[in-house]
Amino acid sequence: MKDKRVLCVSSEVVPYLPETEMARMSFDAARMVHGKSGQTRIFMPRFGLINERRHQLHEVIRLSGMNMIINDIDMPLIIKVASIPKERMQVYFIDNDEYFKRKATFTDDDGKLFDDNDERMIFFAKGVIETVKKLNWAPDIIHVHGWMAALLPVYLKEYYKDDALFNDSKIVTSIYNNGFEGTLNKELVNKMSFDNIENSNSIQTPNHHNLLKIAIENSDAIIIGSEDLNPDLVEYAKSLDKPILDYHPEYDFKDAYLEFYQKITE
Repeated sequence: MKDKRVLCVSSEVVPYLPETEMARMSFDAARMVHGKSGQTRIFMPRFGLINERRHQLHEVIRLSGMNMIINDIDMPLIIKVASIPKERMQVYFIDNDEYFKRKATFTDDDGKLFDDNDERMIFFAKGVIETVKKLNWAPDIIHVHGWMAALLPVYLKEYYKDDALFNDSKIVTSIYNNGFEGTLNKELVNKMSFDNIENSNSIQTPNHHNLLKIAIENSDAIIIGSEDLNPDLVEYAKSLDKPILDYHPEYDFKDAYLEFYQKITE
């Protein structure tokens, strides 16, 4: 992995949010690349419950100031950055007061999904891509973790299809058993259509299963991130004849991930 560039995109990364399987693997996969002399950038949302003082987040003025158009509304993009202690790895935080200031991730105090989670997903996907463009940092691998980042593959394949920076990037999506009950706002497909993304029939009903399906459809390779995934989802992924890495537990993933990364970039 020497000198390979790996962009890690996840909604959960330790130590900034509580430990989950996805939060640990998002961090550990990036740290593995870093330890093998690869280059990494980690992107996640700056949820309001992240303690900026404790984790020493600071705004990057030269990267902030862009507006993302979400459903014909200009939404300002703020970029913050922090370094993971002892690792010398940078984490970039996608921020916007309207979408991420609230002291929660995806649900309110009653456990109800936020009605704008769909727009937050679009903003996150476009915000990551626009920031990487501004950094002029062409990744060899873009590793997407979980449903919150699930629109990034289709935006890269459709909305940013003519952007030369990503011509040689391979998109890998890890799918996890970190679902939610119910559906997101059903206007999601129309809001994506505003960006001329028509390849979104699978999310007419934007539930967890269908969000992961659209990520799988638009990725170059798939990693099974949880042992107890919905078997229908795994079967669907395998039906598309793409490289798939079966589940590996956290204590035994490094060699398998490195070999998989190498295989898809050859």
